Amino acid sequence: MDEDGQPGQRPAVDGARENCGLMGAFGVPDAASVVFRGLFALQHRGQEGAGIVASDGQRVQSIKGMGLLADVFARRPAGGLPGTLAIGHVRYSTTGSTRIQNVQPLVVECVDGIWAVAHNGNLVNAADLRRAYQQAGAIFQTSTDSEVLVHLLADPMFRNRPRRVERALGELRGAFAFLLLTRDSVMAARDPYGFRPLSIGRLGDGIVFASESCAIEQVGAEPVRDVLPGELVVAEAKGIRSSSFCEPVTGALGQCIFEQVYFARPDSRLFGESVHAVRSALGERLAAESPADADVVIPIPDSGNCAALGFARASGIPLDYGFIRNHYVGRTFIMPETDQREGSVDLKLALVPSAVRGRRVIVVDDSIVRGTTVRRRVGALRRAGATEVHLRIACPPIRHPCHFGIDFPSRTELVAARLGIEEIADFVGADSLAYLSHEGLLGCVTQPGDYCSGCMTGRYPIDVAGERSKQDLEHGSPVTDA
Repeated sequence: MDEDGQPGQRPAVDGARENCGLMGAFGVPDAASVVFRGLFALQHRGQEGAGIVASDGQRVQSIKGMGLLADVFARRPAGGLPGTLAIGHVRYSTTGSTRIQNVQPLVVECVDGIWAVAHNGNLVNAADLRRAYQQAGAIFQTSTDSEVLVHLLADPMFRNRPRRVERALGELRGAFAFLLLTRDSVMAARDPYGFRPLSIGRLGDGIVFASESCAIEQVGAEPVRDVLPGELVVAEAKGIRSSSFCEPVTGALGQCIFEQVYFARPDSRLFGESVHAVRSALGERLAAESPADADVVIPIPDSGNCAALGFARASGIPLDYGFIRNHYVGRTFIMPETDQREGSVDLKLALVPSAVRGRRVIVVDDSIVRGTTVRRRVGALRRAGATEVHLRIACPPIRHPCHFGIDFPSRTELVAARLGIEEIADFVGADSLAYLSHEGLLGCVTQPGDYCSGCMTGRYPIDVAGERSKQDLEHGSPVTDA
């Protein structure tokens, strides 16, 4: 049923594609403050909303709100949430889902107590699960796909059987990293294909979980290992236990290659690899594949920095900083609205005219998605006096939507799906444009067969034929945003 009450469409999960940041702690004094500090290291993964839920073994309390972490906790510090276990979330979502109800962790009371859930990823069968529960009389409070796990956990079919959480997780399809909290436990799980990252660390006698290792190190913990694909890790008073909730995937995994290209922080180890090392290798390979005669190499900060360093090192062309980043402006790609993104582009980076005036410039960036941002950058370089602008992109063209958590929702929004490379060069105003080849991209990671690059190739690790487009999901939603 759509907003006009017309039947015939499946209920939507509005803004379901989310690539967010998770942080959790168990057996750690002042766990909420530890989670708060870890989330600071993950703010790049989401800036739309933030929340923390903590337990002292008796009471479960939470603070959440819209905006950046520091803004949400300015009036109510995380230290006001007592307890030795906590989970937290910073949220990045797609268009149409900016509402306080969608900020996580979600907290619900079931017949057996309080559950809190924090999710990173996208469930491709969420709409079907949601419809089934709604037809059975269930009421949903959010328009996120994450809430279906809450209903699975509360369902008597799962609640009254052994391995309850494992059975519930086994019903989900798509990309997910979950943190769950009860009064006396913290749980962590990854989907069978390992699309989204989730790591484990040791902090004193306690344990921490985080989307990236940089957050584990931020709180003074020692990284231990990743949560394995298809694994549920439970931290409770009896100790730490691990179990599998699915059969092992036969063949390749589905680790997101765009995490390495753009999303993760360069000081993290992701899927067992140094992000900085991978991005530097991308730049070196790009220089070998697509050289250009130029006077200077400049990155688009911050996500182009490592690749530009590698390009300059391999090409022998000096590296300089033609753009200076304003760090008080967040990541424009993960802003939920197009007008927000475009309005922030000119505030985010400032040109250094002396670095480019009268020079042939190679500009290295991580990717081109919609094309509007890089067009502004090239125009600014021209106005500053660059004689030539050669654009080099450290990944292949993005021509297909992502169904697993990155905001590439529709081919109509992807410039490479509509235009050829020369046409894109004309559109953005560059003298030349070259992308890293798909072979070059995968040649820079140690386990290329375990990565999903479906946004570049159109080939996905799991069947997504049944998933509707983002537009269908939004227009079919019975939940409207305030």
